[in-house]
Amino acid sequence: MILSDRDIKAAIAEGRVKIEGQEPFHIHASSMDLHLGESFKLYEHSKFAMLDPKNPETFATNVRTETCKEGDPFIVQPGEFVLGVTQEKITVPDDLVVRVEGRSSLGRLGIIVHSTAGFVDPGFSGTITLEISNLNRLPVALYPGMRVCQIAFEQMSSPAETPYNKKAFSKYQGQVLPEESRLDSDPEFAEESTSRKQHVVGI
Repeated sequence: MILSDRDIKAAIAEGRVKIEGQEPFHIHASSMDLHLGESFKLYEHSKFAMLDPKNPETFATNVRTETCKEGDPFIVQPGEFVLGVTQEKITVPDDLVVRVEGRSSLGRLGIIVHSTAGFVDPGFSGTITLEISNLNRLPVALYPGMRVCQIAFEQMSSPAETPYNKKAFSKYQGQVLPEESRLDSDPEFAEESTSRKQHVVGI
């Protein structure tokens, strides 16, 4: 069940959903808009031949951060992939799921705001990292403070037994800046990384 505008307003007013950011909120019939933050992260193409989950240096140390000055745009080049972030920090209760979707007005310019991660778990608290791509053949200017995505709230059948804030591997809880992949923290990769380090130092 997707929350209606009146239920979204009630959830915020009651404190079930916490939104820290610009007010008044842009709430629509079944969603609300969030705004683009000023920080962006870009992968450095020249440092590594590829991004390798088994070699976390290829992505954990392979990004640069750019911050837009007030009023300046961030230009997304054709075919480019960058990480952005919402201005708003959102805190989700244990019995709701949040879905992140693009705005159709930006989609018609060729801008995609999430590749796959359009899902925010119950118990999550933080800003939302946006996986921004430009499918157009022309560069597109994005301005911090503009409405960049929309979120919808779905009621779960019951509160989560293990919400995100109680999960052993909640890698992005409390994030503020756009966060690059922490895939190396996944158990299957973390164990292998530890084993390699032990082998190198002769433990």
